[in-house]
Amino acid sequence: MLNESLITDVLSAALSTGGDFAEIFAEDTRGTNLRMLNGRVEEGVSGRDYGVGIRIFQGFRSVYAYTNDASKENLVKVAKEAAAALSGTPQLQDIVLQRLRFEAFNPVSKKPAEVLHTDKVAIMKRAHFAASDYDSQITQVAITYMDTDQNVLIANSEGLLVEDRRIRTRLGINAVATKGNEKQSAFRGPGGHRGFELFDHIHVEEIARDAARSAVTMVNADYAPSGKYPVIIDNEFGGVIFHEACGHGLEATSVAKGASVFSGKLGQQVASPLVTAVDDGTIPNAWGSQNIDDEGTKTRRNVLIENGILTGYMVDKLNGRRMEMESTGSGRRQSYKFAPTSRMTNTFICAGESTKEEIINNTEYALFAKRMGGGSVNPATGEFNFAVAEGYIVRNGKIEKPVRGGTLIGQGAQILQKIDMVASNLATGQGMCGSLSGTIPADVGQPTIRVSEITVGGRKGAN
Repeated sequence: MLNESLITDVLSAALSTGGDFAEIFAEDTRGTNLRMLNGRVEEGVSGRDYGVGIRIFQGFRSVYAYTNDASKENLVKVAKEAAAALSGTPQLQDIVLQRLRFEAFNPVSKKPAEVLHTDKVAIMKRAHFAASDYDSQITQVAITYMDTDQNVLIANSEGLLVEDRRIRTRLGINAVATKGNEKQSAFRGPGGHRGFELFDHIHVEEIARDAARSAVTMVNADYAPSGKYPVIIDNEFGGVIFHEACGHGLEATSVAKGASVFSGKLGQQVASPLVTAVDDGTIPNAWGSQNIDDEGTKTRRNVLIENGILTGYMVDKLNGRRMEMESTGSGRRQSYKFAPTSRMTNTFICAGESTKEEIINNTEYALFAKRMGGGSVNPATGEFNFAVAEGYIVRNGKIEKPVRGGTLIGQGAQILQKIDMVASNLATGQGMCGSLSGTIPADVGQPTIRVSEITVGGRKGAN
């Protein structure tokens, strides 16, 4: 995208007022978004996003600027304007670029740009009919399809030069069930760091029917009881609680500022000994995986908590300076319009030794949260509340009945300590995570776990 002579000129301009590090992030992204409602395509957008971001460090200070004009004259001008925010003695240095070689974890066999729109719509129709035909109570089905093909070039004043291509594809299925004036919806969103071959690896109709099943089950369910009692959280998207309530607190973005409950606790027990948690950007073709992060560092498997002991954080370059730690390949951004910061990739609690059946059979009374919904979290304290999208009452070791309207309320670090059973059925789910550097794809996951006690918001008098 940019030649080496231009890159060195821009980096030199960025260092002209005393900066000690400069970086270029160039991006050329093409993508498609389709939306179908009740079997008809209502929206289709294809586009291209191109631009360059320039970042400069001076100690712990950082300046960021971006432009979609990649001419030499403009890039040098933008670099100098950004540098003007800093003052100091220019550090003359001979920038010698060397290309970084890396292992590609995410092979693609069917590039979305080479697939006809009619074939993409055909996948959406398969999902639509599978969900809408599931039950007469299904009154609306919305299907979304997206693919992106992002080419990036990253270079910095330390001599790094690296290019990468990221292709992602995702299908969204939202089914709505109606009973009188009551409505309940359920969403499934399979995706991967893959091309159109994603649909050779997933069963579209099965996923769509599962969304419909969940919506129908919940619209006919009783209300969840309120109170403090055990909660069993199922695998896959159940991991969103760890992602939100604990994962963000393990990002250097908050740790470096002391704005996390996990700041300064390396080597301390922060969770049950049954808990090992990992962020791994190297899982082949996983939704949140990348060969390199958005600062050009190779991604890796980062063990965050091992047997309950805090062993690491997710660290980007700038916050790594503040913490005197090296980058863990965790610097991510939505696009060239955002400066990167530490973010999760594929974050999950590792498999344990129990089975899901053993957990249920050994529970006298609990809420079984089969599927989690949305929620809110205070990253500084880890306090959260999450809706249970699909829930059941467990009584005397058996799943008794479905319940709806439950909300889990608690503090992430405390919940980690109260996990007393962990199953072996690890699975992951796909989501989009928003933070300071924009919205990025991220996998969440866990096996089925039991928490000895959580505050459950529900309906008083329900049981």
